[in-house]
Amino acid sequence: MSAVLSTPAPRAAASATAQDVAGAKRLLLAFWITGFCALLVGIAIGVLQGANYAGLNLYPYLEPFLKTYYQGLTLHGVLNAFVFTFFTISGWLIYLPSRELDLRPNLALGWFTYGLMLLGTLMAAYAMLDNSSSVLYTFYPPLKGSPWFYLGITLVVVASLVPLAVVLEMRARWKRAHPGQVTPLVTYMSASILLMWLLAALGAASEAVFLLDPWSLGMTSTINPLLARTLFWWTGHPIVYYWLMPGYISIYALLPRQAGGKLVSDPLARLAFLLLMVFSVPVGTHHQYTDPGISPVIKGVVTALTLSVAIPSLITAFTVALSLEYAGRRRGGKGLMGWWNALPWRDPSVAAQVLALVTFIFGGAGGIVNASWQLDNVVHNTLWIPAHFHLTVGTMTTLVFMGVSFWLLPHLTGRRLYSPRLALQGVWLWFIGLMLWGFAGHWAGLDGVPRRAWISALPHSQYMRLYGAVHPELILVGIGGVIAAVGAVFFFICFFGTLFGKRDEQAMRQIPFAEAIAKPDGSRLAQAAEHLGFWTVVTLIVTLAVYIPTLWPMIMHPIHAVGFRIW
Repeated sequence: MSAVLSTPAPRAAASATAQDVAGAKRLLLAFWITGFCALLVGIAIGVLQGANYAGLNLYPYLEPFLKTYYQGLTLHGVLNAFVFTFFTISGWLIYLPSRELDLRPNLALGWFTYGLMLLGTLMAAYAMLDNSSSVLYTFYPPLKGSPWFYLGITLVVVASLVPLAVVLEMRARWKRAHPGQVTPLVTYMSASILLMWLLAALGAASEAVFLLDPWSLGMTSTINPLLARTLFWWTGHPIVYYWLMPGYISIYALLPRQAGGKLVSDPLARLAFLLLMVFSVPVGTHHQYTDPGISPVIKGVVTALTLSVAIPSLITAFTVALSLEYAGRRRGGKGLMGWWNALPWRDPSVAAQVLALVTFIFGGAGGIVNASWQLDNVVHNTLWIPAHFHLTVGTMTTLVFMGVSFWLLPHLTGRRLYSPRLALQGVWLWFIGLMLWGFAGHWAGLDGVPRRAWISALPHSQYMRLYGAVHPELILVGIGGVIAAVGAVFFFICFFGTLFGKRDEQAMRQIPFAEAIAKPDGSRLAQAAEHLGFWTVVTLIVTLAVYIPTLWPMIMHPIHAVGFRIW
């Protein structure tokens, strides 16, 4: 269950005992069960959103549980984008390094993270369920929510930073026992993700602590909406990479072995993570191309910085595709694309992750449009944006973690996977449904269908006067949502069926850490990337260079807006 190290660990860094491993497993299981339960509720509400676009307003039939479209949309966004991701990622980034290094993590801090995050989630959920905080997951002021909502979100964000201390402490212990060696790959990836997230979270944390929390508690009577949304997007774009990069850990460091091969280059994997860390944080202002009060010079600089994120994405595409080709050819694949057919498609874990990569090709291509100052004007605030989001987070993150759960739950519980065949069917249905949703949503966005406000907020006659056309592609959005929902039903049958299924000692298999063909030993690239403290400072300097000229005029010439509730 632990990674094979090149040299035995000295007494100073004693290996984890069986009791330590069992404790770490219980911690990760708590994180994943809670996160996936949030996803289950979020998906159920998502079906209502898809039906709404297709012309079916089901919300009146759900009162008093859900009172408005915007209450449902807020729950859908917060549960899926914050609760599901934060719980699964926090547990994942603590557990995997501890097993790779064969060290005991600080379980007290791990459980503190879980408890604080759960408390914050319950507080925010209370505020959303009583319809006092239907402010959507972006929680833009001057829309005003309950203090329970803002304080709850603050706790969730703060809790998500605690795993950084756990991972860095394990890394320091391992480095003391292995002087001169580079950090093992999974631990390096985990540390770089959490350091990036530390810098990224400064924006939303500042917005919550200094603006939203005092405002909601009545300590201030007005708020600066432009400053608040700029601080939100300081976090709001790099959070996408906080969602994606933990999935990349599996794609780089586990999937090649699951597919029957090896990772072709450990140093290239480190380079991709390092560049994602440096490039992803300073670029959030590209979500504000249409906002006043931000210099055109800043918007131009951010355009260039945002497009630079394509570099580590292309490195990832090359490295992972070559690793999968190597695996397919080892399995007997011949000809130009025979390796693709030779991959173990009957393994639901492999199929889920490979299909997630396919959808991410389209999601990434759409992201280039969003990042362009000129092209973004065509799709801004249209259904194109949620479609892009569903092809990235809805597949690359969610489908990868679904796939990981097919081997991880048996590993954690000692119970066999419930119905691998049903799991595989669920994977394909989720993939087909989200691809259809994404295709139709992008199409509708180019036709000018708004991002929100379809049936519930605008009467059909009023919508027709504003937009002047019936959009048949919206029927496809609804159909895609239903197909994906059926896939989710199959997945959760397997998820809970495994949790409560039969014990099987063979299920206690090792974590599939992949061997690398090009190793980091002696690599100058790996040695340079090892200095994570230096690269964190570089990222902070670049971020401040972009955001200080952006934020300073907003602070010196504030806008004062009173809060209001519409729904």
